[in-house]
Amino acid sequence: MQSVAAVDFLLPDWPAPANVRALSTSRGLAQQPLFAGSDGVYTGLNLGTHVGDKPEVVAANRQLLQQYCGLKRDPAWLNQIHGTRVLDLDSWQGELSDADASVTTTKGLAAVVMTADCLPVLFCDKAGNKVAAAHAGWRGLCDGVLEATLKHFPDPSVVLAWLGPAIGPRNFEVGSEVRAAFIAHSPQAAEAFVSSSHAGKYLADIYLLARQRLQAAGVTAIYGGDYCTVADPQRFFSYRRDGQTGRQASLIWLSSSD
Repeated sequence: MQSVAAVDFLLPDWPAPANVRALSTSRGLAQQPLFAGSDGVYTGLNLGTHVGDKPEVVAANRQLLQQYCGLKRDPAWLNQIHGTRVLDLDSWQGELSDADASVTTTKGLAAVVMTADCLPVLFCDKAGNKVAAAHAGWRGLCDGVLEATLKHFPDPSVVLAWLGPAIGPRNFEVGSEVRAAFIAHSPQAAEAFVSSSHAGKYLADIYLLARQRLQAAGVTAIYGGDYCTVADPQRFFSYRRDGQTGRQASLIWLSSSD
């Protein structure tokens, strides 16, 4: 890949095997010569086809990302529906599928999810044989999308997980029903909620909620969770902040050259 500093990608800080490649994009890429990018409310490297941006511009953005990553195949873009379905890309025929996570052992095929406040989670095993990407908004996280993804790995104890850029705990205000839904699953989830200044509302820590769910499923190697998409408009798209906006992507693949 080209120099990461030149285009402001985020690389997971985790001890993944050398053949595992992963990154998260940012909207700042449009300011670099390599990426023309979208404009208006989508200014930056918008990768979402469903948000109202010009289709031909999004297609060009996706093609530039694919070229940058050195991928010979299109990443496996999903039609994300805030659910828990996991798509097995080893038998994927290239069709757009309703799913919120994907997993693969196929070299050179990237599992990818799009976000603009929801939590992207990337997975790999320590042997570098399998990778996965999951889209975890609060509904999917609460309903078990991370656990569903982990079922595709024989042993969660040898899985590494990286929490990509999402809405931070100071900006994720939710209603009492969200808090109740998580606590119904696990009383420990109460630790991830603090009362906000608005009656009946809470500030939720989606990173902590994800760590709790991953740990309960047997994953001990958990990394990331250091950003807030709402608080950094120059770097990230944010639906909570802007409403109509673009999407960044988090993708992971097994290198075909190693």
